[in-house]
Amino acid sequence: MPGRLAGKIALISGGATGMGGASSKLFAAEGAKVGVVDRNEEAGRAAVAEIEAAGGTAMFAAADVANEGEVNAAVAAVTAALGAPNVLFNHAGSIIIKPFLETTLADWEWLMAVNVTSMFLVTKAVLPGMIAAGGGSIVCTSSISAIAATPREVVYNTSKGACHMFARSIAVEFRDQNIRCNAVCPGFVRTPHGLREVAELNKLGVDMSDAALAVQQGRICEPEEVARAALFLSSDEASFVNGAHLFVDNCFTAV
Repeated sequence: MPGRLAGKIALISGGATGMGGASSKLFAAEGAKVGVVDRNEEAGRAAVAEIEAAGGTAMFAAADVANEGEVNAAVAAVTAALGAPNVLFNHAGSIIIKPFLETTLADWEWLMAVNVTSMFLVTKAVLPGMIAAGGGSIVCTSSISAIAATPREVVYNTSKGACHMFARSIAVEFRDQNIRCNAVCPGFVRTPHGLREVAELNKLGVDMSDAALAVQQGRICEPEEVARAALFLSSDEASFVNGAHLFVDNCFTAV
């Protein structure tokens, strides 16, 4: 049986590790040719090697996703090697955890660049080829933090609110050019990023104990569970899903 992304060309920013790495491997297993874009060259090349060892097709392009020149070069490299992407997963991002009054302007500008400007740059670089190819699907990683603010994460919460509206706005503007754009919104996930977040929040007096997490979302989410949600949104199975926010949080934002 052909995979759900058979014949697709996917570019995944932040595709080397964590949820992005899980998505790179899953998308390839489902038939896509995958361009892994990440600043972590060692992990990115390892992800590509794992995909190729499993019989998939992938390539790596290094980029700081907040740098326009590096983004444009990475998208050009993926396009030259694999063809114009018709699936884009805007996943790259980071986090700052500290009290608001200790947060600097440099903190604010850096995280907004990594979490929000990156989506602007990568999407702008990919869209012309996607439109020329007849359309495609864009998925942006937002978060429960777009609508459920966590203490000590003002900049992160704000950046994810922007990701939320970025996805919706792209969907509205490009719907009639056969482009879909949706956001996947995870809860707390078992990745190095997610585990560091839990540990640092605990140190700053925010209860992120196993018991508290069990109340909020039952258990910690696995990266593969987010990857499967992103796969659905990327695939033709979601052909009439556009401008949506898919929460992968086991009721965190529902209660």
